[in-house]
Amino acid sequence: MTRRSMTKRAAVVTATALVAVGTVTAGVGLAGPEAPAKPTKKQVASLFDSWNAALQTGDPDKVADLYAKDAVLLPTVSDKVRSDRAGIVDYFDHFLQNKPVGKKVQTIVKVLDGNSVVDTGVYEFTLTDHESGEKRVVKARYTYAYEKRDGEWLIVNHHSSAMPER
Repeated sequence: MTRRSMTKRAAVVTATALVAVGTVTAGVGLAGPEAPAKPTKKQVASLFDSWNAALQTGDPDKVADLYAKDAVLLPTVSDKVRSDRAGIVDYFDHFLQNKPVGKKVQTIVKVLDGNSVVDTGVYEFTLTDHESGEKRVVKARYTYAYEKRDGEWLIVNHHSSAMPER
């Protein structure tokens, strides 16, 4: 190989490397902003605590504020699917008359990405009859699907069903 062909080859290799680096850099730039950090399972589990605290206020609007505008609620003690704010408020207006206090029994958290998580498991509610004051415990399975929208975690899907009889 002559000196001239070696110089040409070095120039081609260098140019190819620069194009490759430029392509990778452009690809990174085109990918947009960095993906949001994924929440921890503990952070996701604490979203239930906020929801349970909203129940304790007795205000159905405060509970409904934790749901996205397009959320779907499949509630424990109603056979109606609630798919808008008015339906969700209506459900909690009735449910909150029983002064529910929730407690998780089993939790399985799946972090899908920085903006989507699912919290599934079993919880119990102590309910107080608003006429007699008698308390009872209802055990149910649950699924909360959350999305982070405008920096706030909102419930987009909530399914709760009483445990089947044994």
